[in-house]
Amino acid sequence: MRLATLRDGSPDGRLVVVSPDAANCASTHYPTLQSALENWAKAAPELAAITEFPDTLDPEAIIAPLPRAWQWLDGSAFQSHGDLMDAVLGITKPKTDMPLMYQGTSDKFYGPGDDVRFPDEALGIDFEGEFGVIVDAVPMGVTPEAALRHIKLLVQINDWSLRTLAGPEMKTGFGWVQAKPPCSMAAFAVTPDEIGEDWRSGRVCLTLKVDWNDKQFGAANGEPMGFGFHELVAHAARTRDLVAGTVIGSGTVSNANFREVGSSCIAERRGIEVIDEGAARTEFMRFGDTVRMVAIDANGRAPFGMIEQKVVKA
Repeated sequence: MRLATLRDGSPDGRLVVVSPDAANCASTHYPTLQSALENWAKAAPELAAITEFPDTLDPEAIIAPLPRAWQWLDGSAFQSHGDLMDAVLGITKPKTDMPLMYQGTSDKFYGPGDDVRFPDEALGIDFEGEFGVIVDAVPMGVTPEAALRHIKLLVQINDWSLRTLAGPEMKTGFGWVQAKPPCSMAAFAVTPDEIGEDWRSGRVCLTLKVDWNDKQFGAANGEPMGFGFHELVAHAARTRDLVAGTVIGSGTVSNANFREVGSSCIAERRGIEVIDEGAARTEFMRFGDTVRMVAIDANGRAPFGMIEQKVVKA
């Protein structure tokens, strides 16, 4: 099942169920995705039972599946990315068996085609291709095995970053604020069965193709996560309940053979250049630049639709 949210003038938009070919849609009696998530045990079978799609799906009307959320927690679950960044920055982290995670802004998610506003090119504008999950209500102390059952929807995310601000904020030891503006979501939130065997071990095992200014930049696969999403959910819920509609991200999708498959963010490409050539030469994004992200399976199918955005001056 694929779900989308359409622009209707309200902050949370209007929930629709999308046809298998993504050409049509059907309205539901759940006004928003958040309302469906809060009643998921009842809503899921009702939404899945919809088989007639009388309305044409207008791509221009699609906003983020969850335009705002109660909570957004982002992990850093790809070891190859973390190791590379640590090497470049000269960071030595203590050994831990816990995933890395921070809490970011959740009161806005850009839609898949929205222009993304920034105040200054000098802030180091960077895209970050990720996968994410949306959960129903998760109890405090949930085990990873039980957490898997609370993952109701999968999403594709562009986690925007401002790299010039990231370093100074990290060094405060108090977390990110200015360096992490709102993220973007691809058009469709999908149930795990929608990607079939590509959902395994709590991982989205699809290839995330990233194009920057119409040139391929990366094609990493989501399978090599050091922690599965069920483990990220359990980590987040260790000392708190998670409300229905909490979004949890994977961190930048990265593969150990990044020199061959490319990267999902500019910072990783720059890190490779520092190690291989002694200095970074790839610049960050400029106003007018575009980024396109689409996750595909072995048959070229794109279950989440596409993110295609332009960076503009605020």
